[in-house]
Amino acid sequence: MQLNAKQVRDALPWDRLIEALNEIFTKQVSAPVRHHHSINVPNEPQATLLLMPAWLEGEYLGVKLVNVFPGNSARGLPGLNSHYILSSAKTGEPLARLDANELTARRTAAASAMASAYLSREDSTELLMVGAGRMSRYLIPAHLSVRPIASVRVWNRNEATAANLVAELKADGIQARVCPAEQLEAAAKTADIISCATLSTTPLIKGEWLKPGAHLDLVGSFTPTMRETDNIAMQRCSVFVDVRAGALSETGDLIIPIREGAISEEIIKAEFAELCSGQHKGRAELDDPQNAITLFKSVGDSREDLAAAVLAYQQTEQYQN
Repeated sequence: MQLNAKQVRDALPWDRLIEALNEIFTKQVSAPVRHHHSINVPNEPQATLLLMPAWLEGEYLGVKLVNVFPGNSARGLPGLNSHYILSSAKTGEPLARLDANELTARRTAAASAMASAYLSREDSTELLMVGAGRMSRYLIPAHLSVRPIASVRVWNRNEATAANLVAELKADGIQARVCPAEQLEAAAKTADIISCATLSTTPLIKGEWLKPGAHLDLVGSFTPTMRETDNIAMQRCSVFVDVRAGALSETGDLIIPIREGAISEEIIKAEFAELCSGQHKGRAELDDPQNAITLFKSVGDSREDLAAAVLAYQQTEQYQN
């Protein structure tokens, strides 16, 4: 079975995908640290092969292969290509090859939405989207699937890019408007949920802007030098992550304030395995659930890829049969 981007998208509705993610974090999944391999390309920048395996014993075995070839920019080709191979963990026979760009984007957005279901206030109606790139087009509908969002504001350094996204959202019937570049602070101060998906290396959202009861969703900052919020936010917020080990080793949003002594590793209240299993109740367990400010930092995990791939395979197989 081979699933292209559209087929993956159609097989992964937000409600079913969030349910699958929640379930995978309650199971015993083998998820080795991802492999990095450098590949020399004659007369071009060095390329990288990333391998991200995970398996459920006796059920499914999956691996995501990501090829990063910086030299492709000179050819007008994407620098990153990825696909996912799903096999039987009983026999080893291949079951499906899936477009992993779509798979990754959808599971990333679904993870943020799942975190919001645990951490944001149930009456959250105003969403501020910081960044208007590809991920924002997944994060907004994912967040709308778990909370009664009535208004979406989009901020981007390039307002024209934000305007393009707003036009797309309006065409889909979503109440959206552009947040002018200079009005980010004002928008952040009133937002119930702030979702950030940028390549920023300096804080965009300041902790002092966050109102009581707000929820901050951080999707960018996937290297130790990148960050989307400041030390004050980390100090004010109740911090949750998808996976502790990955968050503490990969994201500047945690690495930098820890290195500067502003916070310690113990600031993390829970990871997905604890939230999904009920060991931590999320917002409901905090001292002042109505006014607590929550923060979710996403770094991604191979278990999420496996859950999404299995769901897409099962949904498609059921439809074909």
